Amino acid sequence: MNYHAAKAYIVDKLNRELSPKLTYHGIHHTYDVLEVTKQLCDLERIPVYESMLLRTAVLFHDSGFIWTTSGHESRGCDLAREVLPKYDYSEEEIERICGMIMATKIPQSPKNKLEEIICDADLDYLGRDDFYAIGETLFEELKAFGVLETEEEWNKVQVNFISNHSYFTSTNKLRRAPREQFYLKELKSIVAAY
Repeated sequence: MNYHAAKAYIVDKLNRELSPKLTYHGIHHTYDVLEVTKQLCDLERIPVYESMLLRTAVLFHDSGFIWTTSGHESRGCDLAREVLPKYDYSEEEIERICGMIMATKIPQSPKNKLEEIICDADLDYLGRDDFYAIGETLFEELKAFGVLETEEEWNKVQVNFISNHSYFTSTNKLRRAPREQFYLKELKSIVAAY
């Protein structure tokens, strides 16, 4: 498994081929999820080999946005299956990576520890100080793709989404869930005023 070569390949591809309209799901999001994944791997005591599989999944998890906004996880798995054998990933490793990618599909459905970590890393911002700033980039993206138009619609979507979300790892239940609930309370009061 040549993680560094695979990373160089996919980072270059994402930089060249992701739409500039992806103000949330751009390469910066992949880097953010990668950084949080490293933190969670350390805090959850994940062995190096498993951590490398997980980081590979993170690098490919939103690559399907190159082609589609709907069902992008499946397209990301297709790309991983096509590309990763060239970097000495085994069929079994690729299937584990695809399991992690598919676990991030909303509603998230992790089936093991590594899948729980990628899910928590993917939505880590929901309980962080930069929640509103990152949320704004997602709102801009959804407007650009014609999914939403108004801030009122966006705030209602956020209330619904956060109400149905919970972290999986013990680390994020401790360090992110309380702040996430604080934001949910704030947003509910905003929505109640409409």
